[in-house]
Amino acid sequence: MALVLVVLVLVLVSSPSRAASARDTISPGETLGGSDELVSSNGKYKLGFFPTGSESPRNASNYWYLGIWFNRVPTMTPVWVANGDDPIADLTTAVLTISPDGNLVVGNPVTGSIIWSTQANVTTNNTIATLFDHPTSSLLPDAKLGWDKVAGLNRRLVSRKNSADQAPGSYSLELDPSGAAQFILVELNSGITYWSSGVWNGRFFYSIPDMGADSEFINNGREVYFISPMRDANVVARLSLEVSGQIKSFIWYEQLQYWVTAAVQPKSQCEVYALCGPYAVCNDNVIPSCNCMEGFSIKSLKDWELEDRTGGCIRNNPLDSSCNKTTGSTDGFYSIPCFRLPQNPQNTTGVLNEGECAHACLSSCSCTAYSFGDYGCYVWHDELLNVKDQQYSDLTSTKVEILKVRLAAKELIRWKNHRRKMLVWVVTSTSVALFGHVLLLMIWRNKKKQYFCTINNIQDLKHATKSFSSKLRSGGFGSVYKGVLADSTAIAVKMLDGFSQGEKQFRAEVSSIGITQHGNKRLLVYEYLPYHSLDAHLFQTSVTFLNWKTRYQVALGVARGQAYLHESCREYIIHCDIKPQNILLDASFTPKIADFGMAKFMQRDFSRALTTMRGTIGYLAPEWLSGVAITTKIDITTFLVVYGMLLFEIISGSRNTSEQCSSCADNDVYFPLQVANGILKGDVQGLVDPKVCGDVNLEEVERVCKIACWCIQDKDSDRPAMGEVVQILEGLREVDVPPLPKILQAVAGSPH
Repeated sequence: MALVLVVLVLVLVSSPSRAASARDTISPGETLGGSDELVSSNGKYKLGFFPTGSESPRNASNYWYLGIWFNRVPTMTPVWVANGDDPIADLTTAVLTISPDGNLVVGNPVTGSIIWSTQANVTTNNTIATLFDHPTSSLLPDAKLGWDKVAGLNRRLVSRKNSADQAPGSYSLELDPSGAAQFILVELNSGITYWSSGVWNGRFFYSIPDMGADSEFINNGREVYFISPMRDANVVARLSLEVSGQIKSFIWYEQLQYWVTAAVQPKSQCEVYALCGPYAVCNDNVIPSCNCMEGFSIKSLKDWELEDRTGGCIRNNPLDSSCNKTTGSTDGFYSIPCFRLPQNPQNTTGVLNEGECAHACLSSCSCTAYSFGDYGCYVWHDELLNVKDQQYSDLTSTKVEILKVRLAAKELIRWKNHRRKMLVWVVTSTSVALFGHVLLLMIWRNKKKQYFCTINNIQDLKHATKSFSSKLRSGGFGSVYKGVLADSTAIAVKMLDGFSQGEKQFRAEVSSIGITQHGNKRLLVYEYLPYHSLDAHLFQTSVTFLNWKTRYQVALGVARGQAYLHESCREYIIHCDIKPQNILLDASFTPKIADFGMAKFMQRDFSRALTTMRGTIGYLAPEWLSGVAITTKIDITTFLVVYGMLLFEIISGSRNTSEQCSSCADNDVYFPLQVANGILKGDVQGLVDPKVCGDVNLEEVERVCKIACWCIQDKDSDRPAMGEVVQILEGLREVDVPPLPKILQAVAGSPH
């Protein structure tokens, strides 16, 4: 009997006379162990044992799995795993062999114990075991996804537990059991379906009209399955059900040396059921997208770091267990504005006002929240799941619901005490205003006039903001309100959320430069900026139009501010979330970089690595998406990519995200790619926002286009420093024509 690996097909042959290759075959009596590997005859795949590191929650130096991965892809990418539920602690005690009954077995050759087996019913001397019939979390081209009715085989994908643990996770992609010709994503613990492909119409699934033209959905009586062949045998692709519960299609780009995401479903991360776990809030606009509610903390920080946030958050203080209906509970409520209330509300009848609704909740020990509105009184019992955060971009288009989360009296008292004792920073700026993060105020002390004071009573601020009634915007870490001081000075006050992940990041950054602050509420007071954020002038209908001269000054001002942070501070300061929404404009249209809630301080010895991806979708550098550790040296250059993407939007006056490109007509070209081609052709005038009406300085346009393309070069060593960018924009330094970045071809959808 021999085992032959040919393009992910394991062939079991009982005849010893069959020719066997040393590279792709294992015969009876032979074993595969340690660093031994089988390589498919076409060289695409390897079978062997691969490890997970110490980051595994199983808390060991290494655990090992038998699996198959891409042979020619330098980034270890398993596409099939045998013993996901039972990893091997000591690789010297495990081997792969063929048992006497013809099954593949991973076991201990000394004790005879079996770790994993195919458990197939082998009845012939020429049995073929095809791994296409047994996918785990990934699907390859030409593989089947669906049902084998005769064999009773459910070919489905199941997500991994987390980024290190190969055990089955919380989500599955499977054929709709109702019989409909569609696939569904299911949260396995609850059995709830949170996404469907839509019914097959003969050419594509209704919800995925842009899927491959060669895809097929087969129902022949024996099998019901979907298959998607790959036309080009040189393309390396895979479909994966991620830990996050999203399906992602990946293509490997050899020139870029990383996996590029070609498609995602569902497109909104927050549509995945129970993604953030209990007592957490989901926000699609930030990464990571989950944050704990007020009064709760992350249950397992280790799991969150490994991308599994389904464990959610736990209370800081237990609720009043007496639930005395006579004297009343000592618990209270905290308000959370949201655009999606938790799952499974109960409608309480006979309730006339919000006070009665609150009383109804407090009268039940299991009640954890309520909401009162036009729909009446909703109450929730036990855990709160699937809450979606309020987003600034939704403020004018979506109704905000208020969720009242039940908290212990001790928690509310502590929160109220901290509100009475706040540290208020007042900052006025004559150059780039770095507000939203108190850390930077200390760094800029020689360039700014500033002062601070401790306030025992916030009545002055309440009066100035009319009790925080005039909200300007909301973000991932708090809300901003407009106010007017007694001397008629217009101000903006940012109130940071108390126990959110943003607050924890805020404290961490404060402690990193030796500033100790007490209390879990902060108010940041800064100058009121009448022209708001840059995105309102680029992407939305705005009374004030930005001409080319103003746009150029914005690009230069942002570059100057970032050059200071990167090159003139004691430590590197990486903003991590530069985008038009975070660039505010004062009365003179001077840019002010805002929202440092995701910023990181980095040592100049390049010794620290960032393990958690930060930023906003559409503005992430490829390094963040490739899975490599982000050191300070790399992270400084990844910001250049983000800045380059910002320049493209300043030039065009429209967004240049990959989602925008995917929705373009066939004759449209991804705008950054248009810029790169325009530079090579010597024609940049047609790239500028048509609203400018040709009133531009072509030399400046060409300069900005070249900088943008240099900033997004594939190799980080080819990207300029921010100081060099400033010199180029100031006209003090020449800039050459940049080569066409391969990343643009990747994002535009062509692997060649």
